[in-house]
Formats: sequence, C-alpha cells, structure tokens
Amino acid sequence: MQYHCAKCNKIHEISPLRYKCDCGNALNLAADSYICPNPQVPGAMSLWRYREALPIDAETDIVTLGEGMTPLVPLETDAPEHLVKLDYLCPTGSYKDRGASVLLTHLKALRVEEVVEDSSGNAGAAIAAYSARAGIRCTIYCPQSTSQGKLKQISAYGAELKLVPGNRMATTEAVKLAAETTCYASHNWHPFFLEGTKTLAYEIVEQLGWRAPTNVICPVGFGSIYLGLFIGFRELQTQGIIDNTPRLLGVQPDVCCPIYNAYLENETFVSRMKQTGTTLAEGVTSELPIRGDMILEALRITNGAFTTVNDTDIKSGIESLATKGIYIEPTSAVVITAYQKFQQDNIIQKGDLTVSILTGIGLKASGK
Repeated sequence: MQYHCAKCNKIHEISPLRYKCDCGNALNLAADSYICPNPQVPGAMSLWRYREALPIDAETDIVTLGEGMTPLVPLETDAPEHLVKLDYLCPTGSYKDRGASVLLTHLKALRVEEVVEDSSGNAGAAIAAYSARAGIRCTIYCPQSTSQGKLKQISAYGAELKLVPGNRMATTEAVKLAAETTCYASHNWHPFFLEGTKTLAYEIVEQLGWRAPTNVICPVGFGSIYLGLFIGFRELQTQGIIDNTPRLLGVQPDVCCPIYNAYLENETFVSRMKQTGTTLAEGVTSELPIRGDMILEALRITNGAFTTVNDTDIKSGIESLATKGIYIEPTSAVVITAYQKFQQDNIIQKGDLTVSILTGIGLKASGK
C-alpha cells in the first residue's frame, strides 16, 4: 500500500509522520482492490466482519471494542421509507469509533507509541479510547467551548487534554506544530480513518438484504461520514453487490456551510467560509474542509445535494427524536429537518427509501 495525492499525483510511502502530501493536499490510500464482504460468511458482529475489505494485514492484531453493526430502524413505525442508523450506539457514543478502530489498528502495527489529534469532541473521545486500548500515549486538542461531557470522557481514557481558545479552525492550527514530530492520528487527514467509516455503507446494504437505499442523509463538517459512505458504496457497486450508489445528501449548520455554498453556486471547489455565529451542531463546523474537492466529486457522482439548518431546526429535531425513544446530541439532529427540506425540494420523492445517520449520543452534550 502507498499514499497517493490526487492534486499533484505524487506517491508517498506509508510512515507514522506522513499525513499529507508535500504540496499540502490530503492523501488517499492507493492499494489493490479489496475483496468485499461475502453475504454467506457473516463473521464477527462488528465492523471487522468486513475485514477482507479493510487495508489491514490478516496477521495484524486488531484494536477493537466491538464497534459497528448498529441498529437500522424505521423512524416512524408506520412509515418504513425513512430509516435511521443508530450509530451513536458505538462504544464511545459516536460513529467516530469506526475510523478510530481501523486507524489505531494500523498505527499500532507501525509500532507508533504516541499520537496527537484535534477534535471538537467525538473524534477526540474515540481516538483517546482506542489509543488506550492499543497502549498508545495520546494528546487531544479541543476548543475551549467543547461540551464538558465530551472533555470529561476524553480525560477519563487517560489522554492529555489541551484546550485551545477560539473556534474549531484555531484548534486545527494549534495541533500542527506537535504533528511535525508526533504521529498525527487525524480523523480528517488520515485516509485510514475513512477506511473505517466506509463500513457504514457495508452495514446499511447488508441490513437491507444486500440492496442499497435510494438516499442517505448525514451531517457534514470535514466530511468523514459523507466520504466514507461514498467510498463504501462505490466499492460495493464495483464488486457488483449493489447496482447503484445512493444519492448522498449532506447537512450543514447555516452559520458554517462552505460545502452547501459551493453546491448552491455549482462551484468546482470549496471556498473558506468564516463561521458567522455559534451553533448547537458543534461537531460539523468546518470553515474549509480538507477534502473539499473529494466531497464535491462524491456529490456530483451520486447526484447528491446539500441543505442547511439553524438552531431552531436542531432543537426541533432533538425533541422529535426524543419522543420516539432516541436521544442524540445536537449535531445528529440536523438530519431530521433536513429530511423534510429535501422532501419539499423534491430531492427525496415519494417511494424513496432513505437512511439518515445519527452520529452521536445525547449524553455527551448534557454537560453543556
């Protein structure tokens, strides 16, 4: 396996300190095509049931807490066309465990002893937990405004916590110096993290009887779910397991929505949008996504769409889900009003089978 830069076409060997190209662009994983999951061999009841489709050697010891294989249930018992994927039921309370498990398995195999990461909360908790599981020292950089519940969780795993004044962008800038000499276990930069999140696509297809839904909705900040879904569904289509890739529908908060702006203006690149205010959806505030070009490619290839929500929409989503027995953090709740908006715009049509991803548990935000 090697890293490939889609911008300058340069190839890099995989190493602990390499997380981006010399040109500054994010790297993709260049590897032989994988064997996709065999429906006749179910394997483990975790994302590692798809081990043959992951870039991890067969003899490598995996770092796992049983993440994945989360429930897929109808949002309304009498309306089976809208399903929700309860990925907040992963071990640390968010979908980020998928990427953390695969990434820390990879880094442990490289004999990495220490990692740094920047996060608005959930990724930091996941990297901290799986670092602890792997016996790797860990330092997490977070914005000072991060929910207290998430900060307590990160500290509980034994990670060193560094709080950064300012917004999410300031936290990313703060970690760069440390990343020059310490392995950067970034959920945004590292392609191995996306190899974990792509298993969301595998699970959805398997849980639907090896067929793809019409649409999938997810929150989008830096895009690790959106891109993971794109990679996973495309691999399944290439292997002939599904006929078509679902439309990928993204949601951003209206105070920080650079991808939505590019979609609206039909741009071929994502421009930085300075965050214009606070938002309850702290997990998806990215002024300039690192893999913006790849997100737009996924948007185009899947004939996808984007929309925005405000805090009123988010509160409505939280309340609506709670009445159905589902308690999620605000970032997850963006998909509920988004579903209605996509219906109003005829992007989701009658008879479409749609899956919405619920990303983080509500207990994490309770201390804020």
